[in-house]
This record gives sequence, C-alpha cells and structure tokens, in this order.
Amino acid sequence: MMPGERPKRETGAARSDVQPRAGSEAMIDALRASGPRPELARKLALFGQFVGTWDVDVVNMSPDGTSTSFKAEWRFGWALGGRAVMDVWSAPGYEHGVSVRFYDESIDAWRSTWIGPVRRIVRPFIARQSGSEIVLEGSFAPGTLTRWIFSNIEERSFAWRNIESQDGGATWTTVQRMEAVRRS
Repeated sequence: MMPGERPKRETGAARSDVQPRAGSEAMIDALRASGPRPELARKLALFGQFVGTWDVDVVNMSPDGTSTSFKAEWRFGWALGGRAVMDVWSAPGYEHGVSVRFYDESIDAWRSTWIGPVRRIVRPFIARQSGSEIVLEGSFAPGTLTRWIFSNIEERSFAWRNIESQDGGATWTTVQRMEAVRRS
C-alpha cells in the first residue's frame, strides 16, 4: 500500500454496483455481502439456504395451555464479507430482532446470537445439523435448556420451534412454533 492510500474493504464478492453512501445506508452497505466467501460456501450453505424473505405464521404457547397467533416477516442475507448469514425478524406489536450466524471451524459448528431489543433479549447459541434438522442450543436461565429447531426444510418452506427443558433435557415443552413460506 502506498503512503496515503486507504486499505480496500474486503467483501464476499465484487461490489462495483454499490456507490458510497452516508449514515445508516453506509453501515448497511458495509454489513451486507453479495454471497458467501468461496472457501466457506459449503459450510455456509446450512443457513445460506434460507437467504431471502419469508412470510411467517407464529404461535406462542403459554404454560396454561393458551396460545397467541400472529404474522411475522423473516429476512435472511449474506453479511460480514460473506463470512456470516444474518437475519432480521419483524413482528409488529411483538418483537423486532436480528441474528448473526457464522461457522466456527474450531468447534465444527455455528455460533449464533439473537438480539431482540423490544423485549431486551440477547441469546447466544451453538448450532449444528442433526439429521434433517438444524438445532440451536443455549441456556439462558438457571436450570433451563433452550433449543431452536429448523425442521421440514424445503426450498419454499420450513418449520421452526422453540422448546425448553426444566429437567436437564428429560422432557421438553414447546414455547413457540412458526411456519415459514418463501416470498416470491
């Protein structure tokens, strides 16, 4: 690099179509990537298969057996120089949040963190493929195990559920479930 020359920003692929912008748009431009880094593409496909926009039917289950249903939108995209898959989840009147997921070669698994500012939630997970499902595991309250599970994964749809165990994983209770359909 020559004196006074600025270092080039690394991205997942060439971004000659993007002009520099100011403010929040510049931050989004720096965050997004046009695809996975080629050397990571095979591993990133686990969550990369969700890149796009999904319409979601959500059901929250209460301990008393009652449930609440609502609609949400879930957008997945490539991020951080093509090293991560990021999603934005939006359910007006309930929660808006973001997850950043990246493959960690040192543990042969994904690290994923969900941030939900409306309900003041931060949830770190370790995610792995388990058969035909993707299972994210974490523990956020003393004595409680949590799993977020992607299942029935097809090109245009998938199911998702949040289950919790209070007895070390002997029994599990469904807290939330979602049915997602890819938007055309």
